[in-house]
Amino acid sequence: MKILMLAPEPFFQPRGTPISVYFRLKTLSELGHQTDLITYPLGEDINFSGLEIHRIPNLLRAKKIKIGPSWIKIPYDFLMFWKAFFKLAGGERDLIFSHEEAALPGAVLGKIWRVPHLYDMHSSLPQQLENFDFSRSALLKRIFLRIEQFILKNSQAVIVICQDLQETVRKEGAGSKSVLIENFLDFPGPDYSARDIEARRRELVPGGKKVVLYAGNFEPYQGISLLLKAVAGVDGRAVFLLVGGSSAENKEMAKKAAALGIGERIILVDRVPPSEVPLYIGLADVLVSPRLSGTNTPLKIYSFLKSGKPVVATRLWTHTQVLNDGISVLVDPTAEGLAQGISFALFNEEARRRAQAAKSLAEREYTPSRYKEKIKNSLAMARVNFDKGR
Repeated sequence: MKILMLAPEPFFQPRGTPISVYFRLKTLSELGHQTDLITYPLGEDINFSGLEIHRIPNLLRAKKIKIGPSWIKIPYDFLMFWKAFFKLAGGERDLIFSHEEAALPGAVLGKIWRVPHLYDMHSSLPQQLENFDFSRSALLKRIFLRIEQFILKNSQAVIVICQDLQETVRKEGAGSKSVLIENFLDFPGPDYSARDIEARRRELVPGGKKVVLYAGNFEPYQGISLLLKAVAGVDGRAVFLLVGGSSAENKEMAKKAAALGIGERIILVDRVPPSEVPLYIGLADVLVSPRLSGTNTPLKIYSFLKSGKPVVATRLWTHTQVLNDGISVLVDPTAEGLAQGISFALFNEEARRRAQAAKSLAEREYTPSRYKEKIKNSLAMARVNFDKGR
């Protein structure tokens, strides 16, 4: 098919939705489709067969666009709409495939040009306002809810990335046209040997210390502040390796750790390419996700499950829609609860048994072939439902 995709974020950057978009595009390419991607002016170009990237002009001269809702996205999304409009006017397309809030112009353009629309729903739009503390306005939340309802009604298929979103879609009466596609694929990269992993561990970690790894961005909802408070309650034989902050964020994190008297137990590594994350997972003894809010499953959870390393996570719906006590160590979202869970994962054989059960589950359920089949199903559903609605 000839597909027009709308992705309202910097692409490519190694963070949530852009990572998901990357794997959607990669799979579309492997399936033989041709995709025109319309996206923001920022980001790294990616080369896949059949892919052309079209960036809107950087009229506001933005150097960074933060994760979540922001006012700067409004004019950029407006530019994306018109760029997509003229693309559709210039040639026939078989499908419009839109992500996040770009689904609003995508659904409108689908109606105008009579093209099926596939909505890739990475999060609930009204929930974003709360998760990122963008606005507490009840009116704005109602507006976002109406927009989401319009999008769901006027999309021929909806991809959801977690059970929570699937339930949201079902409540809006669109469950029959939803496909659950978890973001569990890994980036291609070096096949790190045991020697590579041990060399990096010696470089970073004092001899004989256990390593607790957090990998991801440093947004407040991720719970890094909670993790820092938990450090003092964990045996001093363990250090905490935090990978994923910017240089400025790491400097601020180092100050917070020093103020808590745990500076010597915190190791900070600047953001690395996704292909390098397995190196750090490989050298860790325990993997932790201290997230405090949100309902989407963190992308890192799937990589953690595949690793065979004990996973510690807060006992919140963001985690429990995938994790359970048989494959992970779930804890209360408190500093004490997190410290107890990490200690258990570090020194209890039961934690390693759960980690092996998690790895077996991941090898069975989270495979590239299953991912590709689900993408094919979502494309087919969009076409079938569009033909039915004619």
